[in-house]
Amino acid sequence: MTEPRRRKFKGFRPLRPARAASVVVPSDHDTETPSLRPRSKGVYLLPNAFTTGNLFAGFFAIVQAMNGRFEVAAVALFVAMVLDGLDGRVARLTNTQSAFGEQYDSMADMVSFGAAPALVVYEWSLRGMGKLGWLAAFVYVAGAALRLARFNTNITVVDKRFFQGMPSPAAAALVAGFVWIATDLRETRWIDATGADLRWFAWTLTLYAGLTMFSNAPFYSFKDINLKRSVPYVAVPLIVLFFVLVSYDPPIVLFSLFLVYAASGYVLWLWRLWVSRKAVNSAERASPN
Repeated sequence: MTEPRRRKFKGFRPLRPARAASVVVPSDHDTETPSLRPRSKGVYLLPNAFTTGNLFAGFFAIVQAMNGRFEVAAVALFVAMVLDGLDGRVARLTNTQSAFGEQYDSMADMVSFGAAPALVVYEWSLRGMGKLGWLAAFVYVAGAALRLARFNTNITVVDKRFFQGMPSPAAAALVAGFVWIATDLRETRWIDATGADLRWFAWTLTLYAGLTMFSNAPFYSFKDINLKRSVPYVAVPLIVLFFVLVSYDPPIVLFSLFLVYAASGYVLWLWRLWVSRKAVNSAERASPN
């Protein structure tokens, strides 16, 4: 008889001790566990550099107005407007948009296109009008603040082809352009009027710009212009002609352009109102009743 085979039993592996759960005890200066802390996020340098330049130009305009150099202050506001137009386009072209950049841009715009133009025109012309002078400047500042707040909240609702109310950079260019052209004409001996002599015109223009910023008048935004798309050849000579005109007499050309733009919103609003009323009258005539 053959002996039965013996089964080989494998030895039992020793059980590994369970790891003790790590308990994080918050200190006096730490109330959250490290795993729940949000990671610190950086900011994009390129678009925020343009925004910082916009802010610097606005603050520089205020300083120059306090020193009585109103022509330099007006030019600084136009430089701020150019930088403000570049930061958003640079952010979109480089895909560096951020919530921080949007808020930073709004804060810079409030300084450069809200406080700075009001202080420049007040120091140049409105100071001698007493309460009427600083109240007009305050209406402008309040209009800029309301305009920026409404733009930030209606950014996904309103038609992007048109602004609701005149944009604050255009309002600043309108006020600064008037200060620039009056100062330049006085220096070139074309006029003898000072800022105090033109105070009522400056007061009217400042009030108009402030009220128009938070109005419902539609202003063309130029955002539907695609810079990557090809254009007819005639566009190139027109661009050259524009630069020639601006270089020939910057104060007169720029102020005239923004004066036309400031009136275009109300012209478009009246035209839309006329078209809508004409359509309603046509529908009433066509109805059988």
